[in-house]
Amino acid sequence: MIKSTNSRLSKFIRSEQSSGILLITCVIISLLIANSSAGKDFEQLLAYNIGRKGNLIDLELSVLNWINDGLMAIFFFYIGLEIKQEVTEGHLSGLKKAAVPVFAAIGGAVMPALIYALFNNGSPTAEGWGIPMATDIAFALGALSMLGKLVPSTIKAFLSALAVVDDLLAILVIAIFYSDELHWTYLFSGLAIFVILMVMNKLGVKKLVYYIIPGVVMWYLIHHSGIHATIAGVLTAFTIPLRSANGSPLKRLAHQLALPVTLGIMPVFAVANTNIVFEGEMLKGVTSILGLGIILGLLVGKPLGILTFSWLSVKTRIGSLPHGVTWKQLLGVGALAGIGFTMSIFVAFLSFGNSPHNNEAKLAILVASCLAGTIGFIYLRSQLRRVSLNKKGLTNASPF
Repeated sequence: MIKSTNSRLSKFIRSEQSSGILLITCVIISLLIANSSAGKDFEQLLAYNIGRKGNLIDLELSVLNWINDGLMAIFFFYIGLEIKQEVTEGHLSGLKKAAVPVFAAIGGAVMPALIYALFNNGSPTAEGWGIPMATDIAFALGALSMLGKLVPSTIKAFLSALAVVDDLLAILVIAIFYSDELHWTYLFSGLAIFVILMVMNKLGVKKLVYYIIPGVVMWYLIHHSGIHATIAGVLTAFTIPLRSANGSPLKRLAHQLALPVTLGIMPVFAVANTNIVFEGEMLKGVTSILGLGIILGLLVGKPLGILTFSWLSVKTRIGSLPHGVTWKQLLGVGALAGIGFTMSIFVAFLSFGNSPHNNEAKLAILVASCLAGTIGFIYLRSQLRRVSLNKKGLTNASPF
C-alpha cells in the first residue's frame, strides 16, 4: 500500500499537471500573503539585500533580484538546453517540421505586441509592449495535460515546440530591448568566455564542470554589462555537449534540472512576483490602456497570430500541419498559449520596475492568463471530444 502510494506520488510529481497545480497554489499563497497583515513584512523580506560589495566582487542584490536575476538564469539555462535539444534532434530539427511551430511562435509574439502598441503608443506605458508576447510553458502544457488521453501526441509536441521558440524570442527581446546602459568591458569579457566554451565544445571537452563554472563567471560579467543576466544561462546551455561516450551530457543535465526548475525555481518566482496588493484604484487598471493592451494581446493576439502565421507557412508550402491536427484544434492551442503568467510578469518587472504600473500589469496578466487557460481548455476539450467520438462511431458530427 505504501509502495503504491509512493509510486503514485512520484508519478504525479513528475507530471506536467503537478507543475501547473503547484504554480496555481503558489499564486494563491502569494496573493493571500500580499493582502494580509504579513504583506509589509513580505515586501521587506523581498527588498532585503544579500551579498557584498568590494574591489574584487561587487554583487549585492535584494532577495527579489536574486530570484529574478539568479534563479531565473538557471531557468533560462534549462530552457536553453531544451532549445538546443529541439533544434538538433527534436521537433525543430528539420525545415518542414520546424516551419509551422516557428511561424506560429513568431505570429504569437508579433500580434500581441502590435495590439499592445496600438493601445499604449505614446503613453508612459508604451515600453511594456513585450509583456503579452510571452507564453508560460509550465502553465500551458499543464492545462493541456489535464485533458488526459484526449490529447494526441502531435498537439502536445506542437505546443511544446511553439513554446520553446516563444521562449527564444522572449530571450532575444529581453537582451535587445530590456537591458540597461551597456558596459562594453564586462560585455566583451562575458562574450569571450562564451567563445572559449564554444571552442571547448568543438575540441570535445565533455566534463560539465568545465562549462558550469565559467558559465557562472559569465553570468557575473553579463550582469554587470547592462544586459539582463539571464541571457548568460542560455548562452552557457548552447555550449553544453550533446553527445559523449557515456550518453548525452545535455540530456542528462536537462533531466537533472527538470524537477528543481519546475517544482522549485518557478514556484519561488511565482510567490515572489505575484504579490499583488488589491486596491480599489487598481481594478481600473484592468480597463486602462495598459490593462486592455495586455488582456487583448494575450486573449486575442496570441491565438490570432498563431493561427494566421501557421496558415501562411502552410499556404506558402514552407511547412505543413502535423498529422491529425485540425485548424480548430490549433485555435485551441493558440488560446492556451495566451497563458503568459510567469514570463509576462518577468517582462512587466523589467518594463516598469517597482512603479504602480507593475502591479496593474500583473493584475491584467493574471486576469488574461486565467481567461486564456479556461477558454482554451474548454474549447480544445470540445474539439478533441468530438474527434474521439467520431473515431468510436458514436456521432456523425464532423470535427472539422
